[in-house]
Amino acid sequence: MAGKKRANKQKEPLEFRNTQLADALQTQDMAAVAFALRHGPTVAPLMRPGDRDNPLDVGEVWTYRDPKTGDVALLLFSDAAHKPASLPPGVALQSPAWLRAFLATYEDEITTVFFDIAGPHPMQASPTDLIAALDA
Repeated sequence: MAGKKRANKQKEPLEFRNTQLADALQTQDMAAVAFALRHGPTVAPLMRPGDRDNPLDVGEVWTYRDPKTGDVALLLFSDAAHKPASLPPGVALQSPAWLRAFLATYEDEITTVFFDIAGPHPMQASPTDLIAALDA
């Protein structure tokens, strides 16, 4: 019996977005943002992408350090399309658990977290406030 050719099904590309977070940012509703962060991924820019052969390597998250004050900001996005081109090209979809752990680890270093800093609906929060929102 001759082998059958399998139909070339193309996988849909992975969407680097959290529509629920984008909607919450549009309304500037902190409770809705907290809910979206607890229940969906966040797009984080990467300084160095993770090793595809090692699922434990998520890459190195890019943060911004103000050269004048030394303050560190974490920039997160509801959609990879909202990431400014001036940032490193790599992005990762990070889980709520990852975000909680990352913020807890670097809470003393990160002074602020910006969501969709270049728009369309930017929002800013402290790491402490985001940890509380993720734990709620």
